[in-house]
Amino acid sequence: MRELVVEGQEAIIIPSDYKYANKGVVTAVSAGDFTLELEYEPEHILLNTYCEFYTQTKHGKLYFDSFAKSINGKTLVIASPAKHKFLQRRQYTRIKFMHDLEMNFAGKAYKIQTLDISAGGMKIHTNEKIDIEGNYEIAVPVSETQSVNCTFQPIRIEKSNDCGYTISGQFAYKSGYDKMIITQFCAKRNVEIKNK
Repeated sequence: MRELVVEGQEAIIIPSDYKYANKGVVTAVSAGDFTLELEYEPEHILLNTYCEFYTQTKHGKLYFDSFAKSINGKTLVIASPAKHKFLQRRQYTRIKFMHDLEMNFAGKAYKIQTLDISAGGMKIHTNEKIDIEGNYEIAVPVSETQSVNCTFQPIRIEKSNDCGYTISGQFAYKSGYDKMIITQFCAKRNVEIKNK
């Protein structure tokens, strides 16, 4: 584990209630644990209670379950996990994401169907003409009761065989917390899909 988690590395920690996801930086690593300095107060992160962890390494995105051995303010000592897995080599986990949504730009609503999503952006299909220079406001549903509001910026537009358009673009977030929620949502869904 010491080769995978190193000082200065960023990590996301997800308790059972993912609304209380947090992130931090690894400040120390030893044989049996590592120290994580959190960005926010550790709400709903309890001693000896398993949480999910996600971090980017040179080998790809790393996922593991572990728990806090001690909590001192925003400083957590995390037990080294017994096992871990790599989700994929790309920076952000990409998942299939099929939803009929609307996005808004310059006072107009555009009907779209999402195809896939990651914390970096998404791919959509639409029959409407999209301005590649536009910044489109969209609410991305991550549960039945929660959506993340962000801006979709088109990067590539391709004409489809059905006369519609397939568009790939990136997200601009209003906060780092919103990006963390989408990152966790995609990673968790990816694990669920692989375990089916």
